[in-house]
Amino acid sequence: MSKPIQSSQAAAPVAAYSQAVEAGDLLFVSGQIPLNPKTGELVAQTIELATTQSISNVERILEAAGLSLQHVVKATVFLIDSADYAGMDSTYRSLIPEPFPAREAVFVKGLPKGARVEISVIAHRNR
Repeated sequence: MSKPIQSSQAAAPVAAYSQAVEAGDLLFVSGQIPLNPKTGELVAQTIELATTQSISNVERILEAAGLSLQHVVKATVFLIDSADYAGMDSTYRSLIPEPFPAREAVFVKGLPKGARVEISVIAHRNR
């Protein structure tokens, strides 16, 4: 049995998906691009600001499920430019608590709304 999770404090979905789905002790958070949830505008001035906004959206969704960034066991980061990797990684490192979750970074041709970064996570209630 699975249950959708929604947070009005995170950016609204831009297509047909739930912000997250809870299945047992796992929470699967859909990819979050750096949309400001209050304005709906894309945060794109720098990769650091974009990464911060994407992680903030993830964090708000986790909170709606009674979890935090500490519960994240797996993260996937999508980037459109390999030159953004170092800035994303330093920002990620400053916001995600240790021990760091497993992670991969994938370089893609494009992301929704022209975003530079998108981050999805899997969280576990018992971490």
